[in-house]
Amino acid sequence: MTSLPNFLKKRAFLTPNRTAVEMGEQTITFQELYQSSVHLSRKLSFAGVKKGSTVSLFMNNSVELVQLIFALKNIGAIAVLHNTRLTSAELAYQMNDAASILLLVDDVQEWMMELSTPVITRYSLKDLEEKPCTLLDEFCLDDVTTIMYTSGTTGFPKGVKQTHGNHFWSATGSAFNLGLHEDDCWLLAVPIFHISGYSILMRSVLYGMKVRLHKRFDVDFVHQDIMTKGVTIISVVSSMLHVLIEKLGKDQYPSEFRCMLVGGGPVPQSLLMSCKEKEIPVIQTYGMTETCSQIVTLSAEYALKKIGSAGKPLFPSQLKISLHDKEAGAHIIGEIMVKGPNVTPGYFNNKAATASSIREGWLYTGDLGYLDEEGFLYVVDRRSDLIISGGENIYPAEIEAAMLSHPSILEAGVTGVKDEKWGQVPVGVVVTKKDRKLDVEELLDYLSSKLAKFKVPKELIEVDILPRNASNKLVRKELAKLFPKGEDDES
Repeated sequence: MTSLPNFLKKRAFLTPNRTAVEMGEQTITFQELYQSSVHLSRKLSFAGVKKGSTVSLFMNNSVELVQLIFALKNIGAIAVLHNTRLTSAELAYQMNDAASILLLVDDVQEWMMELSTPVITRYSLKDLEEKPCTLLDEFCLDDVTTIMYTSGTTGFPKGVKQTHGNHFWSATGSAFNLGLHEDDCWLLAVPIFHISGYSILMRSVLYGMKVRLHKRFDVDFVHQDIMTKGVTIISVVSSMLHVLIEKLGKDQYPSEFRCMLVGGGPVPQSLLMSCKEKEIPVIQTYGMTETCSQIVTLSAEYALKKIGSAGKPLFPSQLKISLHDKEAGAHIIGEIMVKGPNVTPGYFNNKAATASSIREGWLYTGDLGYLDEEGFLYVVDRRSDLIISGGENIYPAEIEAAMLSHPSILEAGVTGVKDEKWGQVPVGVVVTKKDRKLDVEELLDYLSSKLAKFKVPKELIEVDILPRNASNKLVRKELAKLFPKGEDDES
């Protein structure tokens, strides 16, 4: 089995005085980060953490969370990162499934006292004694180091196992694609408990790159940092990109800013055009927890030539489209399959799900898409979000794209609700731009000019905010609850 040096220890040796993390006015070098992680490793050892232990983290972005992640790696423990929006029942399920021996939190809440697992805050951990423990000098690339639970949009969430090798090759594939600049600074404003945020930390250590850390995405603070803190790259989703462009107004980003990495779905054409006018390089990506972040990326040079495409697989990875267990030809919609050293070895404590999703090294993603004649991937939708109306397949993302092309619409969501005649019909939910009012009939007429009749939503409503998960991805199953006929619909 292949091993590599302890990532952070090696980085602290190579560039000890280089800045690792900045948060507000706080700055910590790689040497300081490693030293603090070692002290925390010994305190965790005192709390009973050993190599192979699973430890749950229920924390928001902070320097302390970063230190704890590497402290667990030093021991060889497995970090289970939980979405901080979980209810007590959801957290208890995931912790029990992962067999966590300890829960690390920002602050103790009353409901946590009912959990059977010991709870320690990041503050009280510092008061514990330090117990000598064996610190890993090497990481076996096949060893599991993190577990992240899928969002659970269908059924119970599954714990995705991620190895040291998965994270290493994810960072390597990204570097091959984006290149490395000596003065790179990646702004991290997405949750670290999500793979998009965690993967930035791994790139930081492997590249020797500074991370500018935010507790959460706040457009004012993020904009200020891009303009004044030497930020060169930021990871966002389309909704975040939109408000950043609005905030930028007629200004332009500094010349050192070189990449807006966008995941969570294709960027609307109108937004891409705005970015082009402002000379903002937008690089679209496709990935998931199971692939340790991006696995397919559309480089900036193709952003307007291949609108709607997620791009081509990163160098270490492979991609194909499967239809009826055969590889589909160009422009044929089927299930997206991916393969590579950044793909999960499987689901924790769930052999059935692993056997169902991973076959002969290929991960069956559950996403629908097609390849064009040049091999560019177009993601159509989640298979679970597919609407079947009168025998016709309707993809919500296609309707959402049409809605977003309307000048009054800021955000859009589409789902299916039950219908006695057609089985299901599409319905839409929109958020309008500032100072714009929704004219339902006018919008329906507009959509009728762009979509087949059966794809036009049978009902449209306006809301102030769309339901999204921690990574800002639209949660379509929640949309159905906004329509009386959809309340009991589990489609």
